[in-house]
Amino acid sequence: MELQIARAIIDTLAQGIHPVTGEVMAEDSPYNAPPVIRALFAVSQALGPIAPAEPAPRKRARTDLPANTGKPWTGDDDERLRTGFDAGTPVKDLAAALGRTRWAVESRLVKLGVMTLGGAPAALAGAH
Repeated sequence: MELQIARAIIDTLAQGIHPVTGEVMAEDSPYNAPPVIRALFAVSQALGPIAPAEPAPRKRARTDLPANTGKPWTGDDDERLRTGFDAGTPVKDLAAALGRTRWAVESRLVKLGVMTLGGAPAALAGAH
């Protein structure tokens, strides 16, 4: 296995996503435990820069990321997220209000069972 592929798998696991199926890991999954997440990120960083086969798109500098990036979600965060989403607030606005990336907000909505991976509200996805 190429180091680049292995690193992508580690990074995906660290985000709480199953690297093969793309599904969000269960709340009680060991991959969602903060020490495991930190360990996976540490291993990924320890691998250092890996020369990609083709030029990668420019990544945002760490200082460009929202204030709460990488921090654990609190019950209050979850409640604000649910309330805002139920009220029809756009995901980008929820992300700004919570100091998170859009991807983090969408992932959390999936994890909370409010939204499916396809972006539709969970209640609508089950209706088909």
